[in-house]
Order: sequence, then C-alpha cells, then structure tokens
Amino acid sequence: MNDHPSVDPFPTVWDPESRVGDMLRGRRGLVVGIANEHSIAYGCAGKLRAFGADLAITYLNEKSERYVRPLAEQLQASLILPLDVEQPGQLQAVFERIRPEWGSLDFVIHSIAFAPRDDLHGRVVDCSQAGFEQAMRVSCYSFIEMARLAEPLMAPGSSLLTMSYYGADKVVNNYNIMGPVKAALEATTRYLAAELGEKGIRVFAVSPGPLKTRAASGIAAFDELVEAAVARAPARRLVDIAEVGRVVAFLVGGAASGMTGDTIYVDAGLHIVA
Repeated sequence: MNDHPSVDPFPTVWDPESRVGDMLRGRRGLVVGIANEHSIAYGCAGKLRAFGADLAITYLNEKSERYVRPLAEQLQASLILPLDVEQPGQLQAVFERIRPEWGSLDFVIHSIAFAPRDDLHGRVVDCSQAGFEQAMRVSCYSFIEMARLAEPLMAPGSSLLTMSYYGADKVVNNYNIMGPVKAALEATTRYLAAELGEKGIRVFAVSPGPLKTRAASGIAAFDELVEAAVARAPARRLVDIAEVGRVVAFLVGGAASGMTGDTIYVDAGLHIVA
C-alpha cells in the first residue's frame, strides 16, 4: 500500500491555538455518528469546529459514551446527547433539546449505517426481510427523519449531509446489501434536495473512499478492498477523515450556496476508474 497521507493545515481534533478561520462562526449543527477518533463523523466535527461552528454531538449508548464524550468535550460541543435511532423517541428528544438551547439549526451531519452481520456478509438475494428493513431504517430512513425534524429550525442557507459510498453506484465485492441501501440513500438525498430547495435548504451525500473505521471493519475482506482501492485510485492512496471533513466544511459554508442534491466523491479519484 502506498501510504501517502494528506497534508492537513490544521489538526482533526480542534485546537484553539491552531484555529484557521471563522467562516462558520455563528453556525450551529448536529453531528451524528461519532464512535471513536477514527470515525468519519469525527473528522467532520473536527473541521467544522476548527472553522468556528458550534456543535451538538450524539453517542449511541452508554458503552459508546465513554469513547465519544471525551472527543465531544475536546471539541467544546454545546450539547452531548444519546441517540439510537432505533429507540422510539430518542431522535425527537435530541431535537427537543436543540430547539430551546439554540432556537435554530444550520446543518446536520448524518453518518450512521448498520446491517446485521449475517445479511451484510451474505448475498443480496439471500438477505432477510428483517435485516433489509433494519439496514434501511438505520442507514436511510433516519436521514429522512432528521430532515423532517430539522426543517422547522432551518433558515435559507442551511444544509443536510449524509455519508454514502461508491458501492451505491457500482457493484463492489462484499459490500452486498449495503449497496442497495446506500443507493436508496443517494436517491433520498436528491428528493430531499428537490423538496427543500424552495426553502433554501441544501442537501448532499458525501461519498468517501474506503476508510478504516469501526463500521467498515464489518465488511468481509475489507483489507483486500482497501488494497484494491489504493491500486486503482488515480492518486494511489486512500483519503483520510480530515479530507472528508474539509469537504463537508465547504459544503456547509456559503461557498457551496449554488450546489444541492449532489453526491460528492472524496475518494482520491477512485470513482472515475472503470
């Protein structure tokens, strides 16, 4: 593997001594999906905070709280809240905390996905109904729910972002049922963009290349997938969570005001290779 790290002008973890700008100062947003310091959502949160945004950060359950809370505190998150989208009422409770605390919301970063192991490792044709429904519920429908709850709090210029993967568009070995699920997520992004556009709310799917996150470790033969990505990508390397975070900060900021509904690839060019 060609280990060619990106040049990062500021650290993933927000450091008040190395702040690089205030293009997002005054903006407030919800970041969902941090599991540990390797999470894509953490890379996004670090960059958003570095550019001045205030954050609300969630953790899945008590077990994950011990990993997420120290990271959220380091980022000086205004709110640190539990959120399991499969538990009735928890998502509504998050927004019920945000509404009186902030009164408005400028962005939501949705970076959660799940499929039961047996269904993820099996053929699509063999996927159970329960497994498919759970994967869609967590990975796709929760984004719709977040959009519905965020909409009343969002002014023109606000944005909703979710995380996808190249396997939504092309068949990737061992990605299996998550391919159709992510394809549904990307289609959902386009429809939400069309419906919310008249209110000035922009919607994006960000599609990073393979990253060594806890969620990705559940994919069978993931190391082989990574090696193939490095060999095929024009840049001959993987991207990192900091690079994804910088793109997310751009999309949240005013510079991307003329864009919506797109799937934005951050994969060292992998998606252009046949």
